[in-house]
Amino acid sequence: MVTQIRDFILRYALMIIGVFIGAISVVVFLEPLDIASTGVTGIAMFLEELIGTPIGIMVFVLNIPIQILGYFMLPNGARVIMRSLLVILLYSVMLDMLAPYVPAGGISSDRMLNALFGGIVGGISGGMVFRAGATFGGTSTLALILQRRIGTPMSTTFLYVDAAVIIMAGLVYGWEGALYATITLFVGGVATDYIMEGPSVVRTAVIITKTPEPIVKIIFDDLQRGATGWTVTGQYTGEDRTMLYVTIGRSQVRELKDAVSTVDPNAFVVIGVGHTAYGEGFKPVKRVAL
Repeated sequence: MVTQIRDFILRYALMIIGVFIGAISVVVFLEPLDIASTGVTGIAMFLEELIGTPIGIMVFVLNIPIQILGYFMLPNGARVIMRSLLVILLYSVMLDMLAPYVPAGGISSDRMLNALFGGIVGGISGGMVFRAGATFGGTSTLALILQRRIGTPMSTTFLYVDAAVIIMAGLVYGWEGALYATITLFVGGVATDYIMEGPSVVRTAVIITKTPEPIVKIIFDDLQRGATGWTVTGQYTGEDRTMLYVTIGRSQVRELKDAVSTVDPNAFVVIGVGHTAYGEGFKPVKRVAL
């Protein structure tokens, strides 16, 4: 019970902080220098530029039909939409509440600097909200509907919407503004992925060798890691060999390669990149909090 209460508090604290940071990215870095954000927020910024409507109010209004659609078209639509509605409401309010406290020209007149920081801060915000199990609604809800109903990959929907936002940014803010918007979108995506998945701290290795025993001994004794092996057949030579699979820390790659080259210089080694690992020797396997 205590754990559930703690997770509940942490989840919603993370959500609120993420929303606050997201609002800052727009009102401090993007809107003052006419750099478009993504999705519904970007459209709200265009409307603010063209007809003067407050960004926060328009974010809320534009989300209403999308969330209603999600409620009826998504399996368990009510559960999916509820957290997003809370995020949308908080986000809309914070956008308009924070705006009066930001200097008219922002905190920097350098558009490149604002595009980069707007993307980074916005990406961190998105990652935090996603980790809390919610979304900013808008494009995310629409992409989920299209994925569930007609099988369109969510990445494809995001690509089309982002492309439309960039074109609109060019028409409203000028094509230089569209280029800055592109930078913001790219940097924001990288930052979101980093927050969602964490830094790449593990490496995976596939080793194909004729002498697996001494290599496994080094992996066990020196690297303090486990290994999985199975017999494979080379399709070109027709010879049977052993394929080892091992997960190691990033700092252990050189030691593993040196060990393999010493034992079997003809071994075939592939090093892959992983973000995190769960199980013995790494993080415990458990439900990820938040």
